[in-house]
Amino acid sequence: MTRSDLVEELAARFAQLTQRDAELAVKTILDAVGDALVRGHRIEIRGFGSFSVTRRPPRMGRNPRTGQAVPIPEKRVPHFKPGKALREAVDQRPPSH
Repeated sequence: MTRSDLVEELAARFAQLTQRDAELAVKTILDAVGDALVRGHRIEIRGFGSFSVTRRPPRMGRNPRTGQAVPIPEKRVPHFKPGKALREAVDQRPPSH
């Protein structure tokens, strides 16, 4: 599902929302989540999951072409952990091909 699919779904479910209002709502929520993660905060949506920022320590990697050791700096990366209800719902759903 893409962002535009999400906007369409929201507008279809709530007749009082115009396409523009639904787009603004989706943008506002995603911006708020992104801003909170940038500030290092954790976001928890009950029944869905939680977003947090994890730290990847610095390490030594290898250039695959030359085999030379390359230092890889520390990184902060976003992480999503699904909630129990979402995990169970996904597990119960038959795969669609």
